[in-house]
Amino acid sequence: MRSVVPAVLREEPAFRLLFTGQLLSVLGDRVTMLVLPFAVLSVGGGPAGVVLVSVAQFVPFVVLALPAGVLADRLDRRRIMVASDAVRFVVQLVAGALLLTGHAGVPVLVVLAVVFGAADAFFQPAITGLVPATVSPAGLQPANALRGLTFSIGSIAGPAIGGVLIALVGPGGSFLFDALTFAVSAVTLLLLRLPRAAQDAPAAERQHFFADLAAGAASVRSRPWVVAFLAAGSAYTVLVLPAIFVLGPVLSGERFGGATGWAVITAAFGVGSLAGDLLLLRWRPRFALRASALALIGASCQGLIIGSGLGTLPVAALEVLAGVCVTVYFSLWETSLQEHVPDAELSRVASYDYLTSTGAIPLGSVAAGALSALAGPGAAILVLGAAGLLVAFAVVAVPAVRRLPRGSGAVEAAIRPEPPAPAV
Repeated sequence: MRSVVPAVLREEPAFRLLFTGQLLSVLGDRVTMLVLPFAVLSVGGGPAGVVLVSVAQFVPFVVLALPAGVLADRLDRRRIMVASDAVRFVVQLVAGALLLTGHAGVPVLVVLAVVFGAADAFFQPAITGLVPATVSPAGLQPANALRGLTFSIGSIAGPAIGGVLIALVGPGGSFLFDALTFAVSAVTLLLLRLPRAAQDAPAAERQHFFADLAAGAASVRSRPWVVAFLAAGSAYTVLVLPAIFVLGPVLSGERFGGATGWAVITAAFGVGSLAGDLLLLRWRPRFALRASALALIGASCQGLIIGSGLGTLPVAALEVLAGVCVTVYFSLWETSLQEHVPDAELSRVASYDYLTSTGAIPLGSVAAGALSALAGPGAAILVLGAAGLLVAFAVVAVPAVRRLPRGSGAVEAAIRPEPPAPAV
């Protein structure tokens, strides 16, 4: 059993509780991602309504991500996350009830999506800052790999569960399922007890809110490797992701045999992501940020892969490799932040990541749609993919990215690997 269960789950009870709650919560979110378009269509909304509701939940990140980072550095992060889970529980509960009773409409779903996104904007910087308090320094990378594992599992299992729920209880019942997962997440956070060292850590010196906001910006500017990766994350979101999620399904009809072929490609990516998470439980690169930047190059190839003209199976095989690269990119980037940014500044710095990535999703969708209208989806996906790849290569060329060492805890873990299980 010791060889199967990662040490960070065996030895870190606080993280084990956090991981359990987040696994269920992410699974519920992935179910909702599948169900949301059908929910909008069921209340009379067309394709424009689907886009409007989908985009609405990302807009709050533009306004709230940076203030959320300040609050997460000033207040109890766990309580912020509980409050966020409570709000999202109510939103999904109301959405599910309205859909089941036939009282939902596109305007109501847009409002609920905005409230959901606002709560999510406060949750994300807080959890980035909370994870280091639940594990030892040596456990940061495997903890982030396991967080990535929750998304990989959710991406594979979520659509299957969502399909069953739509057939059995309809879109409304699926939203109620997601509400239940937020309730479980909130309970696990309420039960979470941080190690004494984390509880006794000195609090950051309180300043005026706007002074803390300015200090967060200064903390970002003082680290060239952070600035480089924020630019990379923004480019990946605006250029690469729309090529996959907006234009990919459009091309699937003529190149991959429709929804079935696209499902094969999506599943292959999920398998690769899962493999990448498992890899990071064992592999500790000496220069984590350098490895993350190199993985970003592989991740940024996805637009070119999908637009290459290859058949379904070759594209699916390449997407397995892309899935590994995406997981390595995100997990090692987050680990580098947590290893090198002081706890008192961590959520503020992370909030810039969420602003430039999640907050840029609507912009990317609009850009992909406009370019597709001008040049066609096939040409648009190649142009966007090539531009994203060029940015990824530029990030690797930044000396601060290539030379950033590991934190002391990661180095110690690499020198003293986990001992083997005793013979029975």
